[in-house]
Amino acid sequence: MTIEFQVEGMSCQHCVAAVTRAIREHDGAAQVQVDLATGRVAVESTQPAETLKAAIDEAGYTVTNVASGAAR
Repeated sequence: MTIEFQVEGMSCQHCVAAVTRAIREHDGAAQVQVDLATGRVAVESTQPAETLKAAIDEAGYTVTNVASGAAR
């Protein structure tokens, strides 16, 4: 399933790497796409959105919106 997060606090490639790493710690096979300019993080994962949101929060970033889509 694809889950889209709106994330605040990302300002550089280090932030992109930190968010990606945090997600992959919970799902090593996750496909993560981060758009730094818009703060959009799209994740293809089998993990629940709540688990991934918590991982992003624990990495020090703020999730302001979560939208789940169908499996691709």
